[in-house]
Amino acid sequence: MLVIHPDECIDCGVCEPECPADAIKADTEAGLDKWIEVNAKYAETWPNITMKKDAPADADDFLNTPDKFATLFSDAPGEGD
Repeated sequence: MLVIHPDECIDCGVCEPECPADAIKADTEAGLDKWIEVNAKYAETWPNITMKKDAPADADDFLNTPDKFATLFSDAPGEGD
């Protein structure tokens, strides 16, 4: 999981079509308050990623997993650059 700092996002929309999991939504959509909070919290402590990397080999296995946040989420940061 990656997060985007809501205060640093310039709302250009460029990242939305780049997300293979269709997980990036405009913060103007209703019902996204939880995700804005999650993004703000973890963007403060997780490392920045500035270079594109290959997706994990098993990424597609999780695309249709229901309620991934409740069952798979870890607040431990991954590797930055």
